[in-house]
Amino acid sequence: MPADGSPADVVGPLLDLGAVTAMLVGGFLLLGLVYRAFTGQLQADRRAARRARGRAAAGVEPPPPPGPHRPVELVAADLRRLAHQLAVVPSGTPVARRRGLLAAYDDVLVEAAAILQVPNGLTTVPAASREVERLQLVAALEAAGLVVSG
Repeated sequence: MPADGSPADVVGPLLDLGAVTAMLVGGFLLLGLVYRAFTGQLQADRRAARRARGRAAAGVEPPPPPGPHRPVELVAADLRRLAHQLAVVPSGTPVARRRGLLAAYDDVLVEAAAILQVPNGLTTVPAASREVERLQLVAALEAAGLVVSG
């Protein structure tokens, strides 16, 4: 039977395509559910939801998640290493490398300030006055007991 392009000839294949798509989506959803059940994630999610409902019913605020901090010794070692690398940057080094080193140094300074609970404004200061804020933060960290230079 030749296809003449009537709407009736298009509806059947579109319904078939929709059915196949729905089966594929359903299969992937089922596969994800089975995976979560076998790995224990489904039960862990249910327990977490039950605890959250219990806390909400009791009017208790959920505890803030603990911040994953590296040990302060590693942060101090990174600060010293990056400070040394910044001090000995050769004159022919590309600007992108120097900016990358400064960005890494700033990140580690902010991390050290967070660990030692030293207030800092390094991330909010414009780039023109960031060097001054960087020096003030280093002095504050050293006053807090962190050996930055050495």
